[in-house]
Parts: sequence; structure tokens; C-alpha cells
Amino acid sequence: MLIVPGLALTYLVAGPPRIGTRIAQLFAAGAAMVVGAGWWLLTVELWPAASRPWIGGSQNNSILELTLGYNGLGRLNGNEKGSVVPGRGVDASSYLPGGTELPSGFEFPGGGKGGGMWGDPSILRMFQPEQAGQIAWLLPAALLALVLVLVLRGRAPRIDGDRAAVIAWGGWLLVTGITFSLMAGIFHAYYTVALAPAIAALVAIGVAVGWRERARPWVRVAGALAVAATGATGWYILVQTPSWNPWLRWLIAAAAAIGTVALLATLVPAVRQARGLVGAITLAALVTGTAGQVAFAAETIATPRQGAIVSAGPSSGHGFGPGRGGKDMPEFVKRFAERSGPGADGERGRGGPSFLMGSEPSAALKALLLQDADRYTWIAATVGANSAAGPQLATGRPVMPIGGFNGTDPSPTLAQFQQYVADGRIHYFLAESGGFGFGGSGSGTAAEIRAWVEKTFTAHTVDGTTVYDLTAPR
Repeated sequence: MLIVPGLALTYLVAGPPRIGTRIAQLFAAGAAMVVGAGWWLLTVELWPAASRPWIGGSQNNSILELTLGYNGLGRLNGNEKGSVVPGRGVDASSYLPGGTELPSGFEFPGGGKGGGMWGDPSILRMFQPEQAGQIAWLLPAALLALVLVLVLRGRAPRIDGDRAAVIAWGGWLLVTGITFSLMAGIFHAYYTVALAPAIAALVAIGVAVGWRERARPWVRVAGALAVAATGATGWYILVQTPSWNPWLRWLIAAAAAIGTVALLATLVPAVRQARGLVGAITLAALVTGTAGQVAFAAETIATPRQGAIVSAGPSSGHGFGPGRGGKDMPEFVKRFAERSGPGADGERGRGGPSFLMGSEPSAALKALLLQDADRYTWIAATVGANSAAGPQLATGRPVMPIGGFNGTDPSPTLAQFQQYVADGRIHYFLAESGGFGFGGSGSGTAAEIRAWVEKTFTAHTVDGTTVYDLTAPR
């Protein structure tokens, strides 16, 4: 929905019909959009809850709650019931797993109002180390291109195509970028991929329009400024990983310096006629704008990756996820991420399941899970979807993810789970390998289920994984 304002504004400004017709058509388009998206939401909401799956991410089995709450306004204000941790401005204590002990004197960033796990909401969030390497390479150039084209086409006819294009892409970039920057709820760096089309389009349009208007000296100055800003951004991103190909940032700095000086030199008439100058400027600008991104893409392709929190390029040591640890991350989350991430050799963690990473069960555990598998609806149950993914993929048999993705959904209830066990539909319960944290023990209903399992059944260890046989109570 974040791209809709830019599209609507574009048609309002540059649509061919008269203004009254354009407004009426926009209202009609808005109604069509609501009907086109809303019929499914309405169908799910009105369908009897007893005969449909639980709405994952919802605490009340409501698709409207999920759409407008956890995945909607909650992303903006940070009040996302069922999230693994709170956003900014939300009391953190209610989100801590049962029995979690924080170090003496520990305080959450923000005075206990949110853990800051998603970075700090700020107008400059896209340039924070957690996000910069994912999206910021050409962001200054795109913003400069937006201003450049609007100024150059300011007196063009109302339906001018260049201006309409930058209004559409600029609206996409500004609305989405500002929302991502200021949202207090869950935010991951990979969300920034939604900005990539707008950045690419604005830079391309800016180059094309700027080239047509290159006779104006101030346009060449604007081009020099864009190259310099892009080079400075590339340098800033690459210094976040100082040991990774340090020569690359110097290459980008040299290319940016050459491109900037060469563009400014075109202000001198004699220099402007120099042979090969355009080619040199083009090459310098291309290296400045693309060398870092190509290198990040190559590193991403060449390095095996896994887990729920994806990212491009080498780790800068910031953010949340395997191999990352922001300085403001709560200690229990750091320990949890370490246990959930890959081992020192980079391989998928073996043993029990974990919240962030799907584990790969050992041969002995896999053989155990497959024993009499045809007799059960689920060969095992565990807390959280990622925890269930590893053994399910390894065996090809269903594994119940208690509590949904985060382990925080109140589904199934304790009574429902107990009935499944009594009916002989679940064979084993797999305890999360770390033994603590919001993925392994879950919260609310998931924690109740785990506590009942631990009290009712005997624990066995199989290659480091704690396993409860739900067909053999104490």
C-alpha cells in the first residue's frame, strides 16, 4: 500500500482528463482496490473459526487483527502483540520469556521501552550500518535526480512524461522510505528491497534528462555532486567492514574523485571539448555507483546463507540475526542468536531446533523421528515454525510448529495439544537446543505446553537434542 500515494498523485497531476474526471476516477480506482483486496479478508473473517486454520501472527484468530495490527499499525507504533520483542515506546518486560534473568543493572535501550532490535527510528535510518549496505549506495543520487528532473521540467506541459515518471517513482521512494525510517515496530534490513525499483528508476531518469540538458552549467554541477555523494556513501558503507576487500573503498573513492573533477572541469569551455572526456566521466561514474553493489552481490552469491533474517554482502556486526550483534542488543538475545546461528565452521547447526535457524537433525535423531511415522499425524512437535522446519525438511514428514512463526500465537491451546497427545496423533516433542529464549520456550500458550510436557514425560537426549516421547508418560 505504500506505493499507492505516489501512483495516485501522479494521475492526479498528469492524467489526461479534466481535474474533476481525474478525481472521480481516482475514487473509483480506490474503491476497486478495496474490493479487490478486501473480499479475501472479509471471507476469512466471516468463515467459521472452527473450520479454518488459525490466523498466524494473530492473537485472536482474526485476519483483520493481523492486517491492521501486527502487520499494520503495529509496525508503525511498535505495539505488536505477539512479536518476539517490543518496538520503541512499548514496555519490554511483558515480552521477556518466562524465567529470563537479565544481568544485574541491565537496562533496555530507551529506558525499558523497547529493545531497539530493529534499529533506531530516524530519518537517517537507511544510512545506519544495519541498512546502509542493503540499499543506500545510490540513495543520495536518486534524491538528487528527483529534484533535478522536477526543476528541469517545471515549466513543461502538465502531462509531461518525465515529470510524471519522477512523481510516481519519487512518491514510491519517499513514502516507503520515510515509513521504513520512522516505524517503531518490527523492521528488518531486507525490507529495503522495496526501495530498489524506485532508486533505480530515479537514477536512470535523472541521467537521461540531465544528459539532454547538459548544456546548462548548473546541471553539470548537479551531476558532479551526485557522483561525489555516491562515492562518499560507498566509502561509508565499506568502512563498516574494514577487513573485507579494503582496496574496494579506495577504488570507489578514486573513481568518485575523477568523475567529480572531470564533471566540474567541463565548466571550462576549452576542457569541455577534450577528446574522450565523456567516456572517462561515464566510466568513473559507473565504477563509483556500481562497484560496491557488484562486490556485495558477488559475495552474497559465493557465500552459503540460511536462516530467517536474510542480508546481502559481508556482515558489519550490526543488526539482528545469525552472526550479527548490535551493540544495543539485550544480552539474552545475543546469547540466543549465538545458539540459533551456524557453528564456527559456518555449517547448519546440528541437534535440536532453534528459533532463527532450521536445524539439521543427526542421523540418529532422523531415524528416531521416522520410527512408525505412518501412525502419527505429526511425527513431532516443537515451538516455532523455524524450529519445525529442519526436522520436517530432513524427514519429509509433518512437524507441528506450536505457536506459529514466533511461538507466540495461542494455537494450539494446552487443552487442544493434550487432546492430540491423548489421541496418539503426536509422537515426540523436541525441545529447542538453546533451552531458553522466545523461540525455544515460546510465551503464553507455548510455554504452558512445554511446561506440561516436561512435567508429564521423561526427557531423553539424542545427539544433543532433548526429546520427549509423547506416547510414554511417566
